[in-house]
Amino acid sequence: MIIGVLREPSFETRVSLPAEAVAALVKKDLTVYVEAGAGEKAYCSDAAYEKSGGQIKTRAELMAVSDVLLALHPVEPYPVQGRSQVFIGIYQPLSNPEWMRTCARQGHTLFSLDMLPRSTRAQPMDVLSSQANIAGYKAVLLAAGIYPRYFPMFMTAAGSIAPAKVLILGAGVAGLQAIATARRLGAVVEVFDTRPAVKEEVMSLGAKFIEVEGAADASGAGGYAVEQTTDYFQRQQQRIAESAARSDIIITTAQIPGKKAPVLITEPMLNSMRSGSVIIDLAAATGGNTPLTKNMETVMYRGISIVGNGNLAATMPADASKLYGKNLLNFLQLLSGPDGKWAIPLEDELVKGACIVYKGEVINERSGNVHGGSEPR
Repeated sequence: MIIGVLREPSFETRVSLPAEAVAALVKKDLTVYVEAGAGEKAYCSDAAYEKSGGQIKTRAELMAVSDVLLALHPVEPYPVQGRSQVFIGIYQPLSNPEWMRTCARQGHTLFSLDMLPRSTRAQPMDVLSSQANIAGYKAVLLAAGIYPRYFPMFMTAAGSIAPAKVLILGAGVAGLQAIATARRLGAVVEVFDTRPAVKEEVMSLGAKFIEVEGAADASGAGGYAVEQTTDYFQRQQQRIAESAARSDIIITTAQIPGKKAPVLITEPMLNSMRSGSVIIDLAAATGGNTPLTKNMETVMYRGISIVGNGNLAATMPADASKLYGKNLLNFLQLLSGPDGKWAIPLEDELVKGACIVYKGEVINERSGNVHGGSEPR
């Protein structure tokens, strides 16, 4: 079997497999082709891949012969030449239905690792958590670099400097890492989340938890937000408005799979914030948690910096690729039969959960509702 590692689009710095991960596959007698330059933005040279046993190929050569194609983002589907291919990445099928339909029409099999069930067994291959951890960390560092004041309290002969007040919306993996990083930098942190169950974890990191009663159960949403009732939303907005008015830094992380991100920081809230404040919106790729967010852009509003970045993990490409590559290796182990040969055991709940298209048929129930046409099994 031949596994092909594709070079990502120009905006992406990560690579599916760094050289050390390629070496692990080669040791299992698998052939690994790597597109020329695939790892250069992740500080992994073609020479490093060759030293690890990988073979450098052009994109055309790689796509023509590879059985499995690894790419984080949707790939321009390659015309079928009498056989199907397997794509593995983070394809967000609920947001990219047209690409999924095209792959299905061409008879491919497609695994999207962001659709893995969020279970204890799935943790070693949980790409959402490994990448969100980096995003939460970098969000605070990015805010600290933009914020025109100190983060920690300072007592000096010239006077005292109050610590920065940070509001974090969402205590998932990204939010928890943002709490820990902001606290290490000396900030005072408040946290809002619709899930009361995270209160203890938030407080253990030294932050204050903002409680709003009556939230819809989000325990089965895989760390994402869920839609709330109108009454709850109004009470939520009031509490967030109170905290936003006294905050210097706001980090937002709330997303709903397949839908536009909820607007949690409204324009009136922005008007209540002081000049020099910073908002880092990690939900920018799905519309953002403010009405002014633009993905991959910084918007200035009344002296407030609104930074939209739905791909902050890519700002640390070496470690992000290392962690993603490890997640991917763990997932590939599920696709190896008892004899070590390639297999797709759809009876395995993790394999079935991540499999969106199987030999041209949409088999994922959630994706099938978006795709139309093919009926999910």
